[in-house]
Amino acid sequence: MGLLHCLLLLLHLLVLRQPGAQAAGPIRAFVVPHSHMDVGWVYTVQESMRAYAANVYTSVVEELTRGQQRRFISVEQEFFRLWWDSVASDQQKHQVRHLVDEGQLEFVIGGQVMHDEAVTHFDDQILQLTEGHGFLYETFGIRPQFSWHVDPFGASATTPTLFALAGFNAHLISRIDYDLKEARQEARELQFVWRGSPSLWTQQEIFTHIMDQYSYCTPSHIPFSNRSGFYWNGVAVFPEPPPDGVYPNMSEPVTPANIDLYAEALAANVKQRAAWFQTPHVLWPWGCDKQFFNASVQFSNMDQLLDHINSHADKLGVSVQYATLGDYFRTLHALNVTWRIQDHQDFLPYSTEPFQAWTGFYTSRSALKGLARRASAFLYAGESMFTRYMWPAPHGPLDLAWALQQLQQLRWAVSEVQHHDAITGTESPKVRDMYLEHLAFGMQGVGKLMAAIVLDRPQPGAGRATPSADSGARPTGHSVAVYNPLAWTITTIVTLTIGFPRVSVTDELGHPVPAQVQNSTKTPSAYTLHILTTIPGLSYRYYSVRPTAGAQEPVATVASTLQFGRRPRRRDSRGRRRLVPVENDCYTVLLDEDTNLMHSVQERQSNRRVKVTQEFLEYHVNGDLKQGPISDNYMFTSKEPAVPAWEAVGMEIVVGTLVTEIRQYFYRNVTAQDYTYVIYSRLAHVPQGQDGELLCHRIEQEYQVGPLELNREAVLRTSTDLDSQQVLYTDNNGYQMQRRPYRAYTNNSIARNYYPMVQSAFIEDSRSRLVLLSERAHGISSQGNGQVEVMLHRRLWNNLDWNLGYNLTLNDTSVVHPILWLLLGPWSVTTALRQRSGLALQHRPIVLFGELAGTAPKPPKSWKQEAVMLPPNLHLQILSIPGWNYSSNHTEHVQNLRKALKGHQGKTQADLHRVLLRLHHLYEADEDPVLSQPVTVDLEAMLRGLGPMAAVEERSLTGTWDVNTLRRWSWMTEPGHHRGLGRSPSGPPGGLTITVHPKEIRTFFVYFRQQ
Repeated sequence: MGLLHCLLLLLHLLVLRQPGAQAAGPIRAFVVPHSHMDVGWVYTVQESMRAYAANVYTSVVEELTRGQQRRFISVEQEFFRLWWDSVASDQQKHQVRHLVDEGQLEFVIGGQVMHDEAVTHFDDQILQLTEGHGFLYETFGIRPQFSWHVDPFGASATTPTLFALAGFNAHLISRIDYDLKEARQEARELQFVWRGSPSLWTQQEIFTHIMDQYSYCTPSHIPFSNRSGFYWNGVAVFPEPPPDGVYPNMSEPVTPANIDLYAEALAANVKQRAAWFQTPHVLWPWGCDKQFFNASVQFSNMDQLLDHINSHADKLGVSVQYATLGDYFRTLHALNVTWRIQDHQDFLPYSTEPFQAWTGFYTSRSALKGLARRASAFLYAGESMFTRYMWPAPHGPLDLAWALQQLQQLRWAVSEVQHHDAITGTESPKVRDMYLEHLAFGMQGVGKLMAAIVLDRPQPGAGRATPSADSGARPTGHSVAVYNPLAWTITTIVTLTIGFPRVSVTDELGHPVPAQVQNSTKTPSAYTLHILTTIPGLSYRYYSVRPTAGAQEPVATVASTLQFGRRPRRRDSRGRRRLVPVENDCYTVLLDEDTNLMHSVQERQSNRRVKVTQEFLEYHVNGDLKQGPISDNYMFTSKEPAVPAWEAVGMEIVVGTLVTEIRQYFYRNVTAQDYTYVIYSRLAHVPQGQDGELLCHRIEQEYQVGPLELNREAVLRTSTDLDSQQVLYTDNNGYQMQRRPYRAYTNNSIARNYYPMVQSAFIEDSRSRLVLLSERAHGISSQGNGQVEVMLHRRLWNNLDWNLGYNLTLNDTSVVHPILWLLLGPWSVTTALRQRSGLALQHRPIVLFGELAGTAPKPPKSWKQEAVMLPPNLHLQILSIPGWNYSSNHTEHVQNLRKALKGHQGKTQADLHRVLLRLHHLYEADEDPVLSQPVTVDLEAMLRGLGPMAAVEERSLTGTWDVNTLRRWSWMTEPGHHRGLGRSPSGPPGGLTITVHPKEIRTFFVYFRQQ
């Protein structure tokens, strides 16, 4: 976020005189120099590197070496890594190592980026954190222990859990709801111990500090000057630094004439803040967006000011010192203070004023959100595919260095887009294009790697590999490889686009496979082919797809289409209904022939029929500041309820043996030629003898939305007769659920009752639950009893100068195709299926196409490998070869670093022998009588297909700590709180059998014996 926007939001709060009581004891300010460096947002990464980011590290390193008292914290690793690899000299690298050793330069968070907390999936949070931590540990032997999450727009309860599991000792956040922050300031409750998970609790509790109303920027108003204060280097200039070194908005230099005024202003602000905290120790961030590009002028002025304050400490009432974040938290930890407990409730949504609810970004740039998640899933599959290729022995001529490079490129791109101004959709169009380009390039590389492994194509060949794509429609036929990246056997339907209507599908042994052909909805001259497949965990199936001519050949069944005329929207819902049933073994979906809308769904297991109606609505929002509050990339503001966005619906039902598809086309008016919205609903028919529990128990829906008219926010509203009491449940980052009761506000209740849905949400009554599963993030709300609405797309323009100047108006003219899966049934059924179904949606099988030659495909040896299988409540969160070359023994690693420095060794080769394994228990304690039980797993048996194990080491979440040596700080807390699971995870006790408890995430390094 920008300095200007932050100041606009906080201007009415920026008062330097202290209200209220003083904190007890002498006041001590910890001045923490920092630069908030957004990886994207308004400017591309390369633009930022050229204009200021490279200069930050070059000048900070130089200035820290000139004064032992000086400090600086480095937060996001992407800019630092770019500087380290392409700018820093050998001398500067030596200086950095010395500064790190001396504690003058501290890395906090340590991830590639400061990830968003609302719309990111926790798998991707772990990835970007692991990427950054791996670099820091490999390069310096250090492990970050503190977070600095100052800019994400609201705070999730998942983030502190993950940071604790990574070995952090304290967590820092800033952006919480304005009225809550004000109340906590007055009550001195900005610091607490946060137990982010109800199932883990003591294992992952973490001390948390909420920044006060000034947030992470230094108060810039000084009463004695019309310039800002404490920003002596001014504001960064794009595209190049000014040749004369004179920047806009440079603060007045400290002089004998003004040093008392500067000192009084800083001391007054410190004392004001001290009154809001439990101790007289004040964290005073010195910096803001794009600061310290000229660290010389910054430190030379502040040195004088701090010395002056300390020499007049008795008069001013404060003492000051340069500090890192660790210096501050170590001081707090040494105090004999008892801290209050914060339970697993999050701090979402986030508002800065009554009409400034930051809930619009939950949906902004839906296409980017979708690609980010698809890229993550593609990477997840590529990681395990490459690991299976490598073990027990590489089974082909693959260039291993090239292969690892393809994975590393996509790791970088997926990590980058987790930034809090990236996947949020709050960036400028050129920065959006940068993210899209990096993701597409990374996916292309991993696609080539997959093709080289699975289809025996030479690398870096041009073979195409995509999760699902047009096959190219060659009349000679195709070989199709399907890979299941999950560690369970799945039965599902994969969908291809082909160019011929009569087709036979056979498996590896030449046996016919159940398949269905129908007209394509995407390409008029092509056909959609559905293939039923059952695939064990981390395994392949191979199919031949050929056009058929002879009557004797097995042919895929052809679906038939029932057409229904266009129906106008009815205002009167009374009268007898003509209902059309579409059913499988789990559901009967009843469609109203008079409206072409869904009417109800009958769930077979409970035999309950629930009224379910779906329609598209739009919020008409304001873009003119003169007319009142606006919606923009960040904020959603609506004075009026949403209105129907259609006047007529056309419908057709495509009936097949494997899939029946309902197509509903929504038109803006009765005579419109083109539709604006579509719902494609699919029910699968699972043949007898197939284990298709997950496949049967879902209604798959894909939507087409757009292009929208200007200043419209499009929602899909699902209305039911469930007595939900207007209580909604939504997920925190796909990790855990939060209860969201509807709250009535004086102003802006619609927007302030929107929440992020990253992977799942549900409403329920005493008998049934309706679950929504998503493959990308959306805003979601329950605006009425039994209702749930999902915001699918936004197109906005406004005349706020700040937005216009940075091109942040979100004039998104795209057409988006989000997917939701609906599950309906008793609590017991939906509880058992929700987590696995969500993963089945996120990690659908990878489909790769090859041109068919000869009479049958010849699958590589990999398809015969033994499957990797886990119990249904345990998920293989990652199986990869990271390539880190550090010793897992910390003492040995540090010694190796020192030896390498003395010998001036170049970059060592990647270690391809270490396998990173992470297991995640999917269920909360007491969520399900069976699936919530601890799970005991024999790791060697589970990974038998990769060869005999040589060793297993349990590690912290990001792999940098041996859990047996990790000793996180404990904090004194209020008595009487139930502490939940108190067990500390331990390594395999002698053997290779482990037990994973509810919601645990266990990380291991696994080493196999060479074959």
